[in-house]
Amino acid sequence: MKAQRHIELESLLPPLSLSRREMLVTSLASGFALAAQPVSAATITTDSAGLVAGEIRIPVSDGDIPGYRAMPEAKSNRRGYPVVLVVQEIFGVHEHIKDVCRRFAKLGYFAVAPELYARQGDVSKIEKIQDLMPIVSSVPDSQVMSDLDAAVAWAQNSGRANAKNLGITGFCWGGRIVWLYAAHNPNLKAGVAWYGRLAPPPASAPVNPLQPKAAIELVPELKAPVLGLYGGKDQGIPAADVAAMRAALAAAKKPGEIIVYPDAPHGFHADYRPSYVEADARDGWKKLLAWFKKNGAA
Repeated sequence: MKAQRHIELESLLPPLSLSRREMLVTSLASGFALAAQPVSAATITTDSAGLVAGEIRIPVSDGDIPGYRAMPEAKSNRRGYPVVLVVQEIFGVHEHIKDVCRRFAKLGYFAVAPELYARQGDVSKIEKIQDLMPIVSSVPDSQVMSDLDAAVAWAQNSGRANAKNLGITGFCWGGRIVWLYAAHNPNLKAGVAWYGRLAPPPASAPVNPLQPKAAIELVPELKAPVLGLYGGKDQGIPAADVAAMRAALAAAKKPGEIIVYPDAPHGFHADYRPSYVEADARDGWKKLLAWFKKNGAA
């Protein structure tokens, strides 16, 4: 209850700079988030051999936030490795998101995953998913867009990345963020959203002023093509929402695409959870890579 009251109190206060306080999250989670456990035997572990991988600090508008970066150890023969932003699930930047970064790095990408809840709190040590929501709902979309921009700038300034080849992918909470970022950054080449929420909340539910627009409401503003990967048995994203998003993309004449895996539930890419569907996850990953290559993010 103290944590809940603390979050509610902070929502009434103006943002504080780091000259007055430190970020609530000063380092990344070690291992997997408690709410995501127990970890499945199917969990994929990607080693860091041949990579430069580990925690970083990303300068942002009010200080710096932690993040994870993975890239090939060898210097690129080109002007730098293509950049891919990896956007966290609801559980933050824990081991699964780090592993996804390493998978990209093995394929020649400069992958970076900023901890986007850093100002609001550490979700990695919370045991129940429902208890994560006060933190997650207090993260402003505007802050997320700014922090992702900062991560791109940090990568470009490293001297090893080429942000002209910029892609983004995200999962669950991060899937929605992919759609938002594609409407935000005119320099983005391509996005891939894994089962990110599409529609606004029901009319009976209040709109969160910190997260004012749904993905479908931003379709006319999309500046980069987005591939959406969704599960036909997703209990949280109904088929009607997916159909409406397809119609919105067509009406706006935007070069997006949505693929639905009929038997997949929500979280079908998350190999460390029971929701994992290996065949669909592997197919989605292949389609992601092809999408990035087709649209200049590789």
